[in-house]
Amino acid sequence: MNKLMSPSTGTGLRQRLIEDMSVRGFTEKTRRDYIRSVAGFVSFLGRSPDTATAEDIRRFQIHLSELGMHAPAMNSTVSALRFFFTHTLDRPEISRKLIRLRYARKLPTVLSADEVARLLAAAKSLKHRAALAVAYGAGLRVAEVASLKVGDIDSARMLIRVERGKGGRYRHAMLSLDLLTLLRAWWQEGRRHGVMLHGGWLFPGQDPAKPITTRQLSRVVEDAAAAAGITKNVSPHTLRHYLPRLTMSSSGISVQDSKGL
Repeated sequence: MNKLMSPSTGTGLRQRLIEDMSVRGFTEKTRRDYIRSVAGFVSFLGRSPDTATAEDIRRFQIHLSELGMHAPAMNSTVSALRFFFTHTLDRPEISRKLIRLRYARKLPTVLSADEVARLLAAAKSLKHRAALAVAYGAGLRVAEVASLKVGDIDSARMLIRVERGKGGRYRHAMLSLDLLTLLRAWWQEGRRHGVMLHGGWLFPGQDPAKPITTRQLSRVVEDAAAAAGITKNVSPHTLRHYLPRLTMSSSGISVQDSKGL
């Protein structure tokens, strides 16, 4: 049995890990990833993690390397174990033995102004078009888009409140008048169809009481890219790498490069 889950040693440590992450506002995805990484180490160790030594850490990283784990995944595991040993077990001296790997980062896929306009126009529904426009126009991550509620749109100050940003931080994103116009159009349509609940999610899922998932948004982008004839490898994150001005016209959505004042 995985000792992180065992009645004798694991349940308490697992719960403490969850509590330590929750109090720091970690996202659900980060919590799942950290639990999975720590559980993998415990499975490798074969005993309670509070007895781990620096040599155990070294052997585990060698083990992951021999399995062919790539540098980004290795570094993610290192982050999880560092948090676990530093905060949950209060053994920071062990966490300092973990090694992060350097690697060449790939340049992100960048869309042209025409491709962005075609992608948004190819979205199958107003909800999907509005969600992609938020990711693009406000530079939000896919998880941030999915987590937006109607009340997060501050039209008085022209801001979007992002409550579940990376690392649990709170921030505001700029809201353009064009994006607000599109969001209001979606809000009105959602209200007519009874899916826009009072105080509910800005982009509800099939169950209006739950938000659209990041996986659904990824499929929306992939389908729109295919429909628009875009052959580049496109994901929701791609929209954050190109931020010219988004404009609305009577004929639909258009994109213009920002040339300054």
